Amino acid sequence: MSIIVNVDVMMAKRKMSSQELAEKIGITPANLSILKTGKARAVRFSTLEAICHILDCQPGDILEYRED
Repeated sequence: MSIIVNVDVMMAKRKMSSQELAEKIGITPANLSILKTGKARAVRFSTLEAICHILDCQPGDILEYRED
């Protein structure tokens, strides 16, 4: 099972930098980088909600499931 994180795709569509998104959602740029690279083991719903709010998208725009 593979969960793909497409935060960088949505950031590009909204022309937003990692630094700007991290500041707006209240996490460190390092933690955002871990999330973007798919190395995060979990995501808080509050963080996912904040990302969706700021990027004006749905959770399905950010998270994708692909079979191995």
